[in-house]
Order: sequence, then C-alpha cells, then structure tokens
Amino acid sequence: MSNGLLMQYVVLALIVAVSALVVFRKLAPQLTNRWLAAASIRLSRHESRLARMLGRRLQPKQATGNCADGCATCGACGPKKPAAVAPASAASRGPDTSGHARMAVEPMPLHFRPRSH
Repeated sequence: MSNGLLMQYVVLALIVAVSALVVFRKLAPQLTNRWLAAASIRLSRHESRLARMLGRRLQPKQATGNCADGCATCGACGPKKPAAVAPASAASRGPDTSGHARMAVEPMPLHFRPRSH
C-alpha cells in the first residue's frame, strides 16, 4: 500500500468518525454528556499535564435551554416551558384601552392553489 493511499484512508476515517460523533451528539445529548463527563474525570486524575488539559476541555457544558448551547431543539434538557393556558373569550377579557371589545383571533387554515403557467 502506498503512502498516499494510506493517508487517504486515514483522512477518510477521521471524517467519518467526526461526522458520526456529531450525529450521535445531536441524537443523544444526555448520553454523550455523561460519557464526556466520565472521560473528563478519568483524564483529570492523570499525572500528565496534557491529559489534565484534555480532561478540562472535555467537560460537558451545562444546558440552559437556549439556542446558544445547541440543545434546545429536542426539548430533553433545559428549563421546561410553562403549560399553555386556554385563551379567554373576547367577552371575558373586556374592552381594550380604546374602549372597543377585543376579538379573539382564530387560526385560519392555509389554502394552496397550483400555479397557472
């Protein structure tokens, strides 16, 4: 096997491994956070300075439930949203500041028509 072909296989294996890790982190964030925390603890106990630095780097970030932590899409972590409250009817809400009664806004269905060419 030539050196160029070996290098190609190594680069391809790295790309596949990183892609699989990213997908796995998106699909199972809590599991991967536990694995990262366990690896971080083990590496932090080593005498090697490089291992301790890697252990600190691998510590999982705490989820805050916002878009910045990359964890808000599945809803498995972060603060829970409050339960939806049924909207009050227009009569029970009373008049608005202009003295007119507020009207309840009902969702309208979407109607799609094909384009005419």
